[in-house]
Amino acid sequence: MPDFLVINPNSNEQVTENLRESLREFRPIMSIECHTTAGAPFGIESDADVELAASLVIEQVASEQHRDAIVIACYSDPGLAQCRVQFSTPIFGMQDSALRAAASGGCRFGVLALSDESIARHLPCIEALGLNDLLAAELPLNISVEQSAGDPKTLDKVIENGRRLIDEFGAEAVVLGCAGMAALQKPAEQALSVPVIEPAHAAVAEAFVADRATKGG
Repeated sequence: MPDFLVINPNSNEQVTENLRESLREFRPIMSIECHTTAGAPFGIESDADVELAASLVIEQVASEQHRDAIVIACYSDPGLAQCRVQFSTPIFGMQDSALRAAASGGCRFGVLALSDESIARHLPCIEALGLNDLLAAELPLNISVEQSAGDPKTLDKVIENGRRLIDEFGAEAVVLGCAGMAALQKPAEQALSVPVIEPAHAAVAEAFVADRATKGG
């Protein structure tokens, strides 16, 4: 049974708990732990937050090399590029994985981000993956990480703006652009009637497939 670690790079335990709930279905086929990052920003909402989170993620990954795979559960993928250079353990970033999952089969996708500042950080990843032509739009919810994880009104904003992505921009799938929204995937998908991608879930799924391929499973 593979042994995976999911790192929440912020210090908000509610985000980590939402991740645990979202990833519960994987537990019959793997050992999976979700860790909150002590000393990290409560929410990763600025370039400075990303920089600090990246340094803390690298420290954690360095001490967790016994894992079969590690997932960085923040949509800005802090430390992903550096970890892939420095360490041999397979490292997965949830934005990186979610975009590939959303665009599979040439599907047009939209992204729901926390803010315009978040969108500015996300667009280079979309371009680097060669997915600009499949991006329908990325819309800001104008909320904090704390609100994404614990405010009951966030689901209404996700559904409202997800509907905009579908009706106004032609999205065929919607990506939740923050780990705090992990618990909203199922109700959002039910309301929107298109695939709703929870990025940490996408990253763990991709890691599992890669692990099985490596081990010949």
